[in-house]
Amino acid sequence: MQSYVTQKDGVFPSVCSLDCPDQCGLLVHKKDGKIIKVEGDPAHPVTKGAICNKVRHMTERIYDSNRLTTPLKRVSAKGSGRFAPISWEEAIELIVSKWKALIDGHGPESILPYSFYGNMGNLTAEGMDRRFFHRLGSSQLERTICSVAGGVGYSYTMGSAAGIDPEETIHSKLFIMWGINAVSTNMHQMTIAQKARKEHGAKIVVIDVHKNQTGRMADWFIPIHPGTDSALALGMMHILFSEQLVNHNFLKDYTVGYQQLEEHVKQYDPKTVSSITGVPVEDIYKLTRMYAEASPSFIRIGNGLQHHDNGGMIVRTIACLPALTGAWLERGGGALKSSSSILAYNVNALQRPDLLENKQTRRFNMNQLGQTLLETEPPVYSLFVYGTNPAIVAPESNKVRQGLEREDLFTVVHDLFLTETAKYADVILPATSAFENLDFYTSYWHHYLHLQQPVIERYGESKSNTEVFRLLAEAIGFDDEALKDSDEELIRHALDYPENPYLEKITYDALVDEKYIKANRSDDFLKNLQTPSGKIELYSEQMVRHGYPALPTHTPLVEDGHFPFLFIPGPNHNFLNSTFSNNEKHQSLEKSAKIHLNHEDAKQLGIEDGEVVRIWNERGECEIIASVGENVLPGVVVSQGLWADMPGKKQLVNALAPDRLADMGGGATFFSGRVNVKKLS
Repeated sequence: MQSYVTQKDGVFPSVCSLDCPDQCGLLVHKKDGKIIKVEGDPAHPVTKGAICNKVRHMTERIYDSNRLTTPLKRVSAKGSGRFAPISWEEAIELIVSKWKALIDGHGPESILPYSFYGNMGNLTAEGMDRRFFHRLGSSQLERTICSVAGGVGYSYTMGSAAGIDPEETIHSKLFIMWGINAVSTNMHQMTIAQKARKEHGAKIVVIDVHKNQTGRMADWFIPIHPGTDSALALGMMHILFSEQLVNHNFLKDYTVGYQQLEEHVKQYDPKTVSSITGVPVEDIYKLTRMYAEASPSFIRIGNGLQHHDNGGMIVRTIACLPALTGAWLERGGGALKSSSSILAYNVNALQRPDLLENKQTRRFNMNQLGQTLLETEPPVYSLFVYGTNPAIVAPESNKVRQGLEREDLFTVVHDLFLTETAKYADVILPATSAFENLDFYTSYWHHYLHLQQPVIERYGESKSNTEVFRLLAEAIGFDDEALKDSDEELIRHALDYPENPYLEKITYDALVDEKYIKANRSDDFLKNLQTPSGKIELYSEQMVRHGYPALPTHTPLVEDGHFPFLFIPGPNHNFLNSTFSNNEKHQSLEKSAKIHLNHEDAKQLGIEDGEVVRIWNERGECEIIASVGENVLPGVVVSQGLWADMPGKKQLVNALAPDRLADMGGGATFFSGRVNVKKLS
């Protein structure tokens, strides 16, 4: 394999590492061994050279003067941010000696890894780290903060995380962007939709709680009360059946339970649904008829929908709609939440769960980190954090920080920066960026698998995730061969997966030559569904066995106190969760944290546009600039972005979010909290 690192000047292929469905092909420009420019790869079949501001300004993050260059040891109170440099040898010895003492005194389950996909490289996010913690016998983490609830719900209907090939949506005549701000979080899907609109008159409909950038670019924006999307979908089904707009031949051939569903949705008449959702009756009819008449029609199901108490059922319900019209039969028709099953690799070979001897080892849900650190008995005495920043990202953030302050909690953080979480650490390890690692990437939107070869030298003394866990394994005395595998060997293990025929031609050697390869999806999607019946399950016996209603159902949100406003802490355009929130360039692009408030509510509260307001509940409080207008319905407030801690600022929005778990998969309920709002002065 040719080394890009040793070549000081030139343009080199790369891939975006961010937790984003688009996973753009990149070209990295180097001069004198440093990256001077990041641009999109115009030859990439899907992303075609277009990239977002986050990636365009990536060099300012990679070479930020605040980036960590050496291991650090805490020298003052937790949270103070005062550390002293130490060597890697000292850092590894300090960690291992502490862990050995904890294992002797409290057992390996006193140690808990806490990680997520701040870098979407599969080795970085779920490779040697999983092997190590399985071998250690530590407590295990349920990584459910993002997409699990909706993934479970979608799979009850469709069998797996798969749907239409997004490249085929260029043929779609109707795009329904349901609960997704695609301009900011799936920009190339929006690019395809705009091209389809220009070339053959396709329409773009956006259904969301906030008229964000995607809503403003739509042909029709439909505002909806948070957590009521399943009711709207059921109301559409009511009209489709009652007006004979369903495809009966498709229902007979490809679905289970359509007769039961037809009877079931009679209770979801448009008037009832309107009272639940806030969508006018005439708009429910208009949307449904538009959906029935447009062929092909496509529903892009967003992540935000599943971050409610009823999020899994919302996604399960929406996923039923294309079956009623037979949209799946048309090229460009159907739905998509995630394509991760298309590029599924050998997870067991990569993560090696067989190394975990005690199969009953306790498990903790990452959404409830505050509870875990403050209430668990016997306690968690050590936390190893990587690929995430829970002091900002996790729900009930104040509770999380209270847990991180425990003097008897030994915390290690592996990151590029002194994050809000790292300020509570006992030991900090400097991490490499994606441009410094060998890794492979699997999109959860398009069907291309990418190889990332190192492009630049390691920054300072930073080390990759796989390096750190090899060092820890050696120092603690593990001699398992599985903990010595090279990064190349890890990739080869992962891609050796005959169970997924779509990967048949995707090998490590082929990726070295070609950089990215598309999955070989040549089968009939509808004839290979992974549901128990092998068909689209409108009625699901499996759901009954798991304690859910067999048919899609609207369930109201859990009562969350007496506060008058539903609160949605959504993403913004220039950060990705907390990534980039600490970088001056991206802060300047985003300008300031804002809370969107309906003008009727603002009038009653005496709040003017641009004034600072206090938002609070029993979990915490924030002080944020009000953006007053028509972007949200009355009774709803929406913030955008997870902002880094700043002196004199109170903008920790996830402190207000509940750490309850969603209806399916242990998912998060960020968007089901309630708050109060008042003028700060």
